[in-house]
Amino acid sequence: MVYIMIKTIDTLLSFTLAILMGLMVLDVTWQIFTRFATDSPSSWTEELARFLLIWIGLLGAAWAYRTRSHLGLSYLVEKQSPAMQKKLAIFSYLAAIVFAISVMIFGGSQLVLLTLNLNQFSASLGVKIGYVYMIIPISGVLITIYALDFIRATLAGELDAHLYQDIDKPPTHQANVTGE
Repeated sequence: MVYIMIKTIDTLLSFTLAILMGLMVLDVTWQIFTRFATDSPSSWTEELARFLLIWIGLLGAAWAYRTRSHLGLSYLVEKQSPAMQKKLAIFSYLAAIVFAISVMIFGGSQLVLLTLNLNQFSASLGVKIGYVYMIIPISGVLITIYALDFIRATLAGELDAHLYQDIDKPPTHQANVTGE
């Protein structure tokens, strides 16, 4: 059940990122075309590209966390015993949850509400800025879900093998490595 939910989120997130990247390529291509091929450069493309980059960056951060593609310093962790590595992994997942909930979900929601209440609109597109900022708490929720799944997988002794390389395969239930 958990695997199906996570896999569905993975599919939706990767599809959304692909669509946003495609839109950004089209937007920037149109921007370049109108700048050099016509006398009237498009006025809204730069702002749309900026908003797409914000969404791609924050959703991409959640995807990078999920696929473990983010920057990490593992040298000191690898020098520890397997039991200590497991404890350090759970600690890092909990730290990510605290950050995601406090800064991204709570703080991001406050920012969204503030900008929506102040009726701030973008200059060219006329979009409420709160809608652009809405990606902050959304990404925080995704990172929290993924961190909780990492904790579950670590405690279940799945060794995170399915999370490192092939997230398309369901987890295998291997022996619990505790180092004891």
